[in-house]
Amino acid sequence: GLKLKFSKDNVKLGDDVWSFSLPSGYTCPGACTCLAKADKETGKLIRGPKTTTRCFSASQEVAFSNLRRARRHNLDMLQGLKTVEAIKACLMDSMPAKVKTMRVHIGGDFYSQTYFDAWQAVAAEHPKCKFYAYTKSIPFWINWLNRHKKLQPNFVLTASRGGKFDDLIRPGMVTATIVEHPDEAKALGLKIDHDDKMAQRATKNFALLIHGPQQPGTQQAEALSRMRREGVKFSYSRK
Repeated sequence: GLKLKFSKDNVKLGDDVWSFSLPSGYTCPGACTCLAKADKETGKLIRGPKTTTRCFSASQEVAFSNLRRARRHNLDMLQGLKTVEAIKACLMDSMPAKVKTMRVHIGGDFYSQTYFDAWQAVAAEHPKCKFYAYTKSIPFWINWLNRHKKLQPNFVLTASRGGKFDDLIRPGMVTATIVEHPDEAKALGLKIDHDDKMAQRATKNFALLIHGPQQPGTQQAEALSRMRREGVKFSYSRK
């Protein structure tokens, strides 16, 4: 039957990291200042009401229609599944064999508790694979912790700041903060993660440099221009 689409085409993540994605924005209940989505039919960018930093992943879906279609296909397949067991089975049936590292969502986020729980169940079945994700869906994470005390040991989660649920982030949860210049990270006392290595470990809070095209004339677009002028490396190209 039909399978979900997993990919291995992200330069930033290196050769042995697979990823799974969903349509940006449509599956991001915690998105706020980064909310953006590509129109299902036309692929045009739709901005959220409070968007200041445009989602790089939504921009990719605008630029690459095959990427947009693959992510939409994944959501269409999963949305019809209503139980943890069904979603888990679908993910496991489609996952490439012998994966060592899996980034859950370059595009998209945990859109329901059932879906969040299903990924934990998948991790339990693949103890040799390291799963990691950034999420703004903090309530699903907390709900899991309330029931199970901790995540699966091979599932590393980073709370991505700048969402609707920042106030729910608990002490002990590792956070990622988007900054507009290395000096800003320094002032916050945060190291910048350039290649997801810090996200894969999630042992201490870190920063990410703003990346992806930004709305012309905004502070965010100006931040990109400044980094270009100063020769700061900040973009992650897609093969």
